[in-house]
Amino acid sequence: MAKKSVEARQRKREAMVAKFAEKRAALKEAGDYQALDALPKNASPVRLKNRCQLTGRPKGYMRYFGLSRVIFRDMALAGKIPGVKKASW
Repeated sequence: MAKKSVEARQRKREAMVAKFAEKRAALKEAGDYQALDALPKNASPVRLKNRCQLTGRPKGYMRYFGLSRVIFRDMALAGKIPGVKKASW
C-alpha cells in the first residue's frame, strides 16, 4: 500500500494536468516556451506516474489492466478478471 500522502499528491497532479491541458497545447502550438515555463511544474503530464488503482504500487504496473503485477495475479487466479485464465499447455 502506498502512503495516503503519495496517492493524494498523484491525484493533485492529475487534476492539475487536466486543468492546464488546453492551455499547454495552445502554448506549444504557438511556440511560446517562456509562457510554458511559467506554468506550474505539476501541470506537465511527464510528472505523472502510473500506479496500481487498488494499492498505489508504482512498480510492476500493467497498463492494460491498470493494476500492479501482484494484484493482477491474485485477481486472475481468483477469477475476478474476465477473459484471463492461467496458461497451461
